Amino acid sequence: MKVPPMLNKSNVLIIVPAFNEQASVGSVLRELLELKYNVLLISDGSTDDTASIGKLEGSHVLELPINLGVGGALRAGFKYACQHNYEAAIQVDADGQHPPDEIEALISVANDSGAHMVIGSRFVDSAGQMDVSGIRRLAMRVLSQSATAATGTPITDSTSGFRIIRQPLLEQFSLHFANNYLGDTYEAVIAAGRAGYIVVETPAGLLPRANGESTASATAAARFTLKGLGVAFLRLHKKLQPFHS
Repeated sequence: MKVPPMLNKSNVLIIVPAFNEQASVGSVLRELLELKYNVLLISDGSTDDTASIGKLEGSHVLELPINLGVGGALRAGFKYACQHNYEAAIQVDADGQHPPDEIEALISVANDSGAHMVIGSRFVDSAGQMDVSGIRRLAMRVLSQSATAATGTPITDSTSGFRIIRQPLLEQFSLHFANNYLGDTYEAVIAAGRAGYIVVETPAGLLPRANGESTASATAAARFTLKGLGVAFLRLHKKLQPFHS
């Protein structure tokens, strides 16, 4: 069995997808760069100063001419990571909700477990559970249960975007990655698990948005949960090349 290379700050790329996040992206990039990470800001068709702020802060910046959505922006980032020979990539949201000081934990768990995907879960540690109630929490639980079945390992937060993805799964996602809602989170977990890639979780916090409000709603959560389950049940997700150890 081939032993995967150890991950560290030099061979891991932090991908920050952003659409009109000029109010918060500067502080997010500044903190990441102060921690000496390699950072790629993807301005996903932004019409504000998001890209300009990224350049001013000293981040690598990829400007997409049109808005592709988070999934499309991430796939562009994965392609960039592969083209520049990174061993892994980590998504960090531009709204300030993903704590940069917990990135080291993702890298450490990936190294210790050999997993291809490590999800920063808001729910795996009961002491630090995020306060999510009602239909949104139920939707997350239902999706995570089906993700558990697909991966063969307990998954509590399949919709968390705070995660590390390493080779060879990174290469597969650069070629096959959904850009629909839940495609970049839940569907990616299902696709990876069914193709034999190792997916695990580690506790992670989620900070309040630095600016603005979440667009998620109870109605949207119910609708997209049903859609996500349909994709999983009917196996309509992206098909990845199976992993062979």
